[in-house]
Amino acid sequence: MERRGELHRVRVPVSAELEIAEIADRVVKAGGPALLFERVVGKDFPVAIGLFGTRARTAFALGVEDLDELARKVEALLALEPGKGGLSALLGLLPKLPLLRGFFPRRVRRAPVQEVVWRGEEVDLRRLPVLKCWPLDGGPFLTLPLVITKDPETGELNLGMYRMQVLDPRSTAMHWQWHKVGRRHLEKAKRLGRRLEVAVALGGDPVLTYAATAPLPPLPGVSEFHLAGFLRGAPIELARGVTVDLPVPAEAEFVLEGYIDPEEPLVEEGPFGDHTGFYTPVDLYPRFHVTAVTHRKGAIYPATLVGVPPMEDAYLIEATERLFLPALRLVLPEVVDYHMPPEGVAHNWVNVSLRKAYPGQAYKVAYGMLGLGQMMFAKVIVAVDADVPVKPGFAALLEALKHALPGRDTLLLRGPVDVLDHSSRAFAFGGKLVIDGTRKLPEEGGEAPFVPKAHPGLPEDPEVLDQRQWPGLWGAVLAKRRPHQAWEVAERLLRAPQSAGIRLLLLADEDTALSPEELLWYVLNNVDPERDARVMPGVEGPVLVLDGTRKLPEEGFPRVWPERIRMDPKVKALVEARWAEYGLGWTTVGE
Repeated sequence: MERRGELHRVRVPVSAELEIAEIADRVVKAGGPALLFERVVGKDFPVAIGLFGTRARTAFALGVEDLDELARKVEALLALEPGKGGLSALLGLLPKLPLLRGFFPRRVRRAPVQEVVWRGEEVDLRRLPVLKCWPLDGGPFLTLPLVITKDPETGELNLGMYRMQVLDPRSTAMHWQWHKVGRRHLEKAKRLGRRLEVAVALGGDPVLTYAATAPLPPLPGVSEFHLAGFLRGAPIELARGVTVDLPVPAEAEFVLEGYIDPEEPLVEEGPFGDHTGFYTPVDLYPRFHVTAVTHRKGAIYPATLVGVPPMEDAYLIEATERLFLPALRLVLPEVVDYHMPPEGVAHNWVNVSLRKAYPGQAYKVAYGMLGLGQMMFAKVIVAVDADVPVKPGFAALLEALKHALPGRDTLLLRGPVDVLDHSSRAFAFGGKLVIDGTRKLPEEGGEAPFVPKAHPGLPEDPEVLDQRQWPGLWGAVLAKRRPHQAWEVAERLLRAPQSAGIRLLLLADEDTALSPEELLWYVLNNVDPERDARVMPGVEGPVLVLDGTRKLPEEGFPRVWPERIRMDPKVKALVEARWAEYGLGWTTVGE
């Protein structure tokens, strides 16, 4: 990256508590370089952050010129058509398949990551520059851990990325959610009356870091190590852990080895400023005991920052989009493309374009997507015709509204949602919305006459603090003080002449900026469509209203509404004052 001009070294001392996060947030939002903090106060190692901070840098990390090349690589692999023999047939073709070069990991005896070994009492996680990223975080969190476990029954390996809060010098919490493979491994170990061995790698080949985030479907004998080797075109080198019977990446910077005892009480983890842009609350998770730490000489600690988008996780999500598009087309051949806009923080919003041939096909595609792996968590799916680009997301949404008559062409469903969704009707269970923005066939009622409008002057309302219109869409923010206030405001607004040419009204709280990106990010985070979506009359026809304001207990919401992530003003002031010291004069100090 340095040779490409994509790395900036910060040589002055900085703090791992909030200061690095504030610098990194500003730089990634400005499209700046990755950062290497060479001197972290009170720590033994430097920090690298922002490694995937642009589309181009993510492509470079994955060994391609452009992320679209990932789809082409998978398409070429699928075109081999090995027959009905599945993986065994592919293996038979291996000598003829340069595409599969690197698919199988290579075992090695010596590993750079084991040049230095801490065991037992030597282990002290406080020596690592683990970041505290946001003011209300429960402590420092490892944010780029590659967590390796083995199925206690089958021996199948899993490599996943789960945040880890440092609890003390030799233990962390392990954020294994309900749907995660690592949690299933732990439940099996509990049934068998065993501890579960765990290894956690940090750094090394960035393609392996990406692979840990990818929603790899369950394929016997295939793990994220195989995916990483396929993408790199070279085998991932694995060594045996020094205290665990698990393979660890030989080229990593650090490896934490240890175990989780399923019979131990769970520990409190959190709060954590998450990729949703809100804090996830304190919850109970397993404790990971660290029995050894190994690292390279001169190791560099890798980190990422999540929060209000855009963040670098958006580029990892885009890589996943491209990689799995060919597989999606195998199941749903009418799909042209799909996109998860950054404002939807992965699961909250998916645009999909399709070649439509019969009535109801958009719903068939939506149902099919909701049945595929982690796509089951999708909250809002917007379908458009084949000739409509799915990105940028906002432009595709406006195009969809031209062809989606609220009520007739919108559908509410119910199903599993991400455990990080704080707005759902119940934990990990909530509503979903499908908007059919394709052109309508006669059997679907045909096209409803509609001219999208954005009026220059908007109606005054005593409870509306700010509002803005785009063709077909109206956004308004209000100071919410009482239950059901948003619906009352919506009724008044939609009686105004300025509701003509509008098909979607988005309502948000007063701390929301009225840019398309922030408005959609805020509303999509804060709606359970089953509860918060209504079709209401406007002066020219029905309007879909989404109440994206925070929900009160009197509105039937049983849980505590989380805080939006914001940096401490004192830290912001410190960073602004030190900006020239960091050598980052190429960009502004403001947000």
